[in-house]
Amino acid sequence: MEEEEHEVYGGEIPDVGEMDGDMDMTAADDDAAKELDEMKRRLKEIEDEAAALREMQAKVEKDMGPQDPATIASDQAGKEEVDARSVFVGNVDYACTPEEVQQHFQSCGTVHRVTILTDKFGQPKGFAYVEFVEAEAIQDALQLNESELHGRQLKVLPKRTNVPGLKQHRGRRFNPYMGFRRPFMSPYMYSPYGYGKVPRFRRPMRYMPYQ
Repeated sequence: MEEEEHEVYGGEIPDVGEMDGDMDMTAADDDAAKELDEMKRRLKEIEDEAAALREMQAKVEKDMGPQDPATIASDQAGKEEVDARSVFVGNVDYACTPEEVQQHFQSCGTVHRVTILTDKFGQPKGFAYVEFVEAEAIQDALQLNESELHGRQLKVLPKRTNVPGLKQHRGRRFNPYMGFRRPFMSPYMYSPYGYGKVPRFRRPMRYMPYQ
């Protein structure tokens, strides 16, 4: 019997390696699409948060309203009036309470407020402000300068008014122990013979031929 040949229609059968490559490319495209969608989602969240912050800022500015120069001047005048009725108290013991400071100054006049300043950790800085109801009490309070509280001498001074935008710089005090420093001189300017000395040149010896 003769063998019959049958034709196969439909093209060539793809290789197994080529099929795996196509599957890998499809998976990579899916991952890239997912990452792109995730980036778009995050960008949308950031834009929404920025819009919410701008809206909150606009609301706060609207509630506060524009700062009127007259209002600022009025606030500054109020601070100056309060400072005129207050004194600075230095060298305050760290264990001292506002009530004890009030009792120490109550003989001068009616104490309205005692403020003991603290650092960011809540520890006292060692000084306080005492505000009186009457401005006349300041002179009596200054008489308590160098008075003792908790065994420490207090330093009582009138309170200064801080001007916004103006920093108060203290000049450097002269230290008698430092003396006067010699101005800087380059190493090339120093004399190799010592400070303040000049070289002494010797007269060369005369040549004396053999006799």
